[in-house]
Amino acid sequence: MDLLNTLVDKGLRRETPTRAEALAVLATTDDELLDVVAAAGKVRRHWFGRRVKLNYLVNLKSGLCPEDCSYCSQRLGSKADILKYTWLKPDEASRAAAAGLAGGAKRVCLVASGRGPTDRDVDRVSDTIKAIKEQNEDVEVCACLGLLSDGQAERLREAGADAYNHNLNTSESTYGEITTTHTYADRVDTVRKAHAAGLSACSGLIAGMGETDEDLVDVVFSLRELDPDSVPVNFLIPFEGTPLAKEWNLTPQRCLRILAMARFVCPDVEVRIAGGREVHLRTMQPLALHLANSIFLGDYLTSEGQAGKADLEMIADAGFEVEGAGEVTLPEHRAGGGRSCHAGGGACGSHDGAEAGCGSREGGGCGSHEGGGVCGTAPASAPAPAASADEPRPGLVAVRRRGAGTDLAPNA
Repeated sequence: MDLLNTLVDKGLRRETPTRAEALAVLATTDDELLDVVAAAGKVRRHWFGRRVKLNYLVNLKSGLCPEDCSYCSQRLGSKADILKYTWLKPDEASRAAAAGLAGGAKRVCLVASGRGPTDRDVDRVSDTIKAIKEQNEDVEVCACLGLLSDGQAERLREAGADAYNHNLNTSESTYGEITTTHTYADRVDTVRKAHAAGLSACSGLIAGMGETDEDLVDVVFSLRELDPDSVPVNFLIPFEGTPLAKEWNLTPQRCLRILAMARFVCPDVEVRIAGGREVHLRTMQPLALHLANSIFLGDYLTSEGQAGKADLEMIADAGFEVEGAGEVTLPEHRAGGGRSCHAGGGACGSHDGAEAGCGSREGGGCGSHEGGGVCGTAPASAPAPAASADEPRPGLVAVRRRGAGTDLAPNA
């Protein structure tokens, strides 16, 4: 396809595709899907080889959020039966992080529900960052605490934070349909505050909320303009008890097209498969590794993910390798801190966060599941009948019952 040859050529030269080209990727047929994956895979391998960066979520404070984000199980008015607890102590958070690091993660994402941190909350998180880094000097720490006030990003940076996550989630034109308690502009402002403080910015999206192809292209182009170092791509986890519980709009094939489009628009940026990969990509997760160079290991904030051991086996079986602690994730022209990285001076890609992402929730040596299920699976039960590609499958959504905030070992 001429389209794919053009996109590969632009990706290798860090040039921006046109909106029409990005939309055309989302409009490709299932017969063309493997060609799309192969083309985007060339761009991914050019900038990141066959390395996969592992990230690990620690949910510092779960539930009881005053914001009304429709996709979130922790939102105001949520009826989702999730874990609810207040701030973990620094030593508790450090122990939770240790499980992910033992599994091969090189970044720990510290997430807390809420509109944004108070200055006392920043002190708490700063103490947690220091506790984690005392035990693991080389670990990257990303904070995800909501909207930042002036000076808070600088304080987190001084405490040892490497990155800050705040996702745009969806297009500016439809943001008000998803959340009413803050604005799209508020989110952009927080990403810019992280940039200005010298933190690596992480900002991404959530697909599957009923958005159009135009919305997806809008948000990815907006992310490229913001120039984060990493872009987590979340796939909506339709929790029962939330307004979007019935939004089962994704197939594995559409998820792959979305990831490919993100790779073409953000060629030299860390594209991360975040929350919902197990729910929506399912057996096609290994193909997604040809598009994204980063994933979350184990569980998410309020839902359980694939077993950490299964994640590692999947990476190896697909012919990829886990990125080592001593390896630099980003290409040299980005790792040096430069932001104007495109031919012609365009802004590039994204920084390092629906359920996951540095916009996500926690993880956790392998705990147990209710009902005695195998780690990383739902409780054991009779085989379910096969579902059609677009049929709701709520049985795939397992609420996290282990790890941070519990007495059970986390999954990593």
